[in-house]
Amino acid sequence: MTTADRGTTPTPSKVLVTGGAGFIGSHFARVLAASGATVTVLDKLTYAGNPANLEGTPHDFVLGDVCDTGLLAGLVPGHDLVVNFAAESHVDRSIDGAADFVRTNVLGTQALMQACLEAGTPRVVQVSTDEVYGSIDEGSWDERARLSPRSPYSAAKASGDMVAQAYAVTHGLPVSITRCGNNYGPRQYPEKLIPRFITHLLRGRRVPLYGDGGNVRDWVHVDDHCAGIRLVAERGEPGEVYHIGGTAELSNVELTARLLDACGAGWGMVERVPDRKGHDRRYSLDDSRLRALGYRPSVSFERGLAETVRWYEENPGWWEAIAGEAGAGGSAGPVGSVGSAGMAGAAGGRRGGETG
Repeated sequence: MTTADRGTTPTPSKVLVTGGAGFIGSHFARVLAASGATVTVLDKLTYAGNPANLEGTPHDFVLGDVCDTGLLAGLVPGHDLVVNFAAESHVDRSIDGAADFVRTNVLGTQALMQACLEAGTPRVVQVSTDEVYGSIDEGSWDERARLSPRSPYSAAKASGDMVAQAYAVTHGLPVSITRCGNNYGPRQYPEKLIPRFITHLLRGRRVPLYGDGGNVRDWVHVDDHCAGIRLVAERGEPGEVYHIGGTAELSNVELTARLLDACGAGWGMVERVPDRKGHDRRYSLDDSRLRALGYRPSVSFERGLAETVRWYEENPGWWEAIAGEAGAGGSAGPVGSVGSAGMAGAAGGRRGGETG
C-alpha cells in the first residue's frame, strides 16, 4: 500500500520521545502534547538535557539512558509512536572524544530498535542529520545519495541510521528516518552556533569565525523540523528516508552578518581563527519526497532569527549559567563549529540527548 493509499494516519495517542529534554526533542514533545497525545520523555539529563525545556508541557518523565536495555524493555511497550532524538550531536566534541558518540548514536539506536521490535511498536522515527552525506560542492543530495560521513559525529549518526534501516529490512520494523540541516530556535543549548553567538554578543563578548567563513549550511527552524518529523510519523513509509529542508542556505559569513545585525553589533566583535579539522564545506538537501507528502517550511529565516534573538534577550535566566558552561572565557567557540540538526539541534543530554 502506498502512502497516498493510506492517507494521513491519526495523531498517535501515546508517544515516547527519547532525548526529549533537549532542544528539538522538547519542542516535539510540546507539539505532540498540544495535539492531545500522551507524551513520555526519556532523557539522561547530562550537560544539555534541561527539564526547564518541558515546563508547561504535560508529560511523564523518565530519567535514564537510551542504551539501558532493561529500562527500554519496560518503557517502550504500549506506545503508538517512538521518536528517537537521543544522540551526541556536537561535531567539535566528537573530534575531541568519539567514544560517547559511538555508544549513544550507534549502540543506543540498536538498543531502542530492538526494544521497539520486541514491543511491536506500530511506528518508529529515527531522527538524523544531513552530515551523514559528507560535503557537496553544488546541487543537493536526495535520499539515495551515498553516505560519506567525515567526522566521528556524522559517522556515528550514519551508523545508527544503517542499524535502523537494517531493522526495517530484516525484521519489518516500521521505522522511517528523517534527515535535516542546521536547526535553530528558542531553548537551543549555547554551544551551538546561533545561540552561542547571540548569548556572547548580549554579554559583549567577541565571536571567532572559522577559516574564510565560506562554509554553507541550510538553516531549519525547529518548528519546521518538528512539523516534518510529525508528517513522516503520520504518512511516511517504513524503511524510507525523508529530508526536511529549511528556508535559508547561508555561508557562515552571511550568517554572521545577519546575526550581528540582529544583535546590534558590528564586525569588530568577530575575530578570524584557523579552520577546524575536516570541516565540511557545504550541505544541501533535496526535500522533494517530503514535499510530496505536503511539507512546506513555514518560518522565514528573517522572522525565525528575530524571534530567536528576542527569546534569548527575554530569558537570560535560562541561558546565563548554561552559557558559562558551554564556553567559558572571553569569547565564543568558533562560528561554524557546530553540527546539524542537530545538529545544530543541541544534544538533549549525553546518552539521552538529541540530534540536532
